[in-house]
Amino acid sequence: MSDGTSIRTEDLGGAAALSPERITVSTRDQAELGARICTWLAGQLPEGAHPEVVDVVKPEGNGMSSDTLLFTARWTEGGEAVERRFVARIEPELDKVPVFPTYDLAMQHRVMALVGEATDVPVPEALWFEGDGSVIGAPFFVMARVDGEVPRDVLPYTFPDPNWVLDATPDQRAAMERSAVEALAGIHQITPNTHDLSFLEVDAPGDTSLERHLAHWEGYLEWVTATERSPLLDECFAWLRANLPTGPDDPRLSWGDARIGNMLFADHRVAAVLDWEMAAVAPPEVDLGWMAYLHLFFQDLTTDLGAEGLPDFMAPATLARHYREVSGREVGDLTWSIAYAAMRHGVIMRRVTERAVLFGEAVRPDDVDEMIIHRETLRQMLDGTYWARIRH
Repeated sequence: MSDGTSIRTEDLGGAAALSPERITVSTRDQAELGARICTWLAGQLPEGAHPEVVDVVKPEGNGMSSDTLLFTARWTEGGEAVERRFVARIEPELDKVPVFPTYDLAMQHRVMALVGEATDVPVPEALWFEGDGSVIGAPFFVMARVDGEVPRDVLPYTFPDPNWVLDATPDQRAAMERSAVEALAGIHQITPNTHDLSFLEVDAPGDTSLERHLAHWEGYLEWVTATERSPLLDECFAWLRANLPTGPDDPRLSWGDARIGNMLFADHRVAAVLDWEMAAVAPPEVDLGWMAYLHLFFQDLTTDLGAEGLPDFMAPATLARHYREVSGREVGDLTWSIAYAAMRHGVIMRRVTERAVLFGEAVRPDDVDEMIIHRETLRQMLDGTYWARIRH
C-alpha cells in the first residue's frame, strides 16, 4: 500500500477545489444550543429535576446535511443523581443552501422507533421529538448516545492516513461487512405488509415502489438544478429511466443512506444504525446498491490520488452473497442499483459543492458539471467502461 506521500488531497475537488478536509454543516453556536436545550429539557423531565447540560460538542468527520449535537445531561430524579449522554439531531439552516429541500425530523424519529421496536437491529433509543422551531431555532429530536467508532468520511476511511478501518485485519473488515449486511437485512424485514409505512410513501407517479422512488429523485434533481441544468445528470437520469429493471415489486423499509459511514461499530460489529433522513419504501437492491457504491466512491477517490485503498472491502458480490445468506432472498444484478446510487449521489454532490461555495470552501467552476467530484465515474457508467473494473 502507498505510504501516502503521493497523495495531494487538494486535488480531490478538481476544478471546484472542494475541500476534502472540512465541509461546513452549520454556523450555529453550540454553547447557545446547549443552553437552550437545557431549558427545554427541564420541561421534559420530572418536576424538580433541575437539569444541567455539559460537554456540548459537534462531531467532526462525517455528515454533510443535518446538524448534530452531542451533550451530557445531569439531573436529580427521585432523590438520585442521574447522568446520561444524548445526541440532538437538528434541522439544518434552511437559508444556507440545505442539501435537501425539507427535513422531516418527525419521520426520522418515527422510523428509528419503529426499527427499534420491530427488529433486533441496533438503533439509538429515540427519546423526544420537538417540532416547535422556536425552542432552539429549529425542530429537533433527542436520542440516546451509543459508544462506538464510525468509518470517517472526511478524509475517507480508504485514505492512507492512520484510521481504524484501514488498520483493521482482513478478518475484522470481513466481520464489519457481514454485520453491516445483517443490519440491512434486519431493516428490510419491515414491509408494507407487516407495518404501516404509509408515512414514508412519496407522492410520485409509478406503478411500483422502485418507479416511485426514481420519480421522487427525479424531482430532487429538478430542485437542485432549477437555476442551471446539469447536462451530465440529465443524461444519467435518462439512462436510469431507459434501463429501469422490470419484474415483481418487493417493497421494504429502505434505510436510504445505507452505508458504513452511518454506522457505529464496536469490536468491528454494528453497534448502532444512524441517519434516517433518506428513509423510504423501495426494493432491497436500492439499499444494497447504495452501500456498495458509497464504498466505491471513496475507493475511486483514493486510487485516483495514487493510493491502494481497500479494493477488496465491501465488494458488491460479497455484499450480495452475505445478503442472500442472511435473508434467504436472492439478490438481482446490482449494476443498475449501483448506477442509481452513483447518479443520485451526483445530484447530492452538486448541491454539497454549491453549499461549499456559499461558505468559501469551494469555487464555482465555469462548467457546472465540474461540481460533481465523481463526474468521470458517471461518464464511464454511461458508456459502460466502469463495470469491468469493479468486483460485482
